[in-house]
Amino acid sequence: MLIKNSPDLRYSDVTPKSLYFNRRKFLAGVPAAFLAGNELLSPSRRALAATTKLQTVKSPLSTSGEKVNSEEDVASYNNYYEFGTGKDEPQVRARNFRTSPWTVSIEGECAKPRKISIEEIMKLAPLEERIYRHRCVEAWSIVVPWIGYSLSMLLKQAEPTSKAKFVAFETLYDPKQMLSPLQAGIPLPYVEGLRLDEAMHPLTLLSVGMYGGTLPPQDGAPVRLVIPWKYGFKSIKSIVKIKFVGGQPPATWNEYAANEYGFYSNVNPNRSHPRWSQAKERRLGEFGRRDTLMFNGYADQVASLYTGMDLIKYY
Repeated sequence: MLIKNSPDLRYSDVTPKSLYFNRRKFLAGVPAAFLAGNELLSPSRRALAATTKLQTVKSPLSTSGEKVNSEEDVASYNNYYEFGTGKDEPQVRARNFRTSPWTVSIEGECAKPRKISIEEIMKLAPLEERIYRHRCVEAWSIVVPWIGYSLSMLLKQAEPTSKAKFVAFETLYDPKQMLSPLQAGIPLPYVEGLRLDEAMHPLTLLSVGMYGGTLPPQDGAPVRLVIPWKYGFKSIKSIVKIKFVGGQPPATWNEYAANEYGFYSNVNPNRSHPRWSQAKERRLGEFGRRDTLMFNGYADQVASLYTGMDLIKYY
């Protein structure tokens, strides 16, 4: 399997260094009474202020040659239907989302099923900063410096058996903290799935952070997937269950509208959504539109996974 190493981007490519540090210097110098409860900050800045800094190493799998979107833009533009169907709603409704204690159950066709805490997940492997393109099925895109490690590091701990062909994932659903399925407009809990070889691919990231800190609630805290060659809805948030299965598992949007959201959902400019073209995309923060890249620009790394498949039929 060919994995091309890419030069690292610096944080100076993410946000101007002076702006990054001056903002934090300003906030640090404001009296605590004045910012009690962070109530005078915007919702996205409150979420960012609540994150915890993480120690990371640079990853050779980072994407090069891309300008990274700002923290605040990414924190305030989300699809997380359990916390609202508008892009600006999750950052407000998820602000008090409880992510501790947190346990992920690993089960199904494996020799060593287990329950693992978020604290154990954080220590399982060195945390890498990986800068990935992220393409939404709605034809917008962002570039984000995620933090985590290859999902395969966790999956191998469970020792999947020869019967395991797919991996199913499930998001937390807590009606005390989240919208009802009727309000969200989709069945809950949210579920997703990958073929085992997709899940084991080095680019498939188990993410616990972004922009140097832990994940904000609206971005999938405390642990999520990031699969850069697939449309964003495949990158399931706030994971509580991982299950090895023999057959293709259900996936929320595929179950909801199979003609619009395929199980694979690989980024493909040649396969239009029934209601819009996927040939172009709008990068968040830009006015124009750019060409969509096959597999979101990761074809050299992942195209071999789909050799012989009709990618129009198996969309």
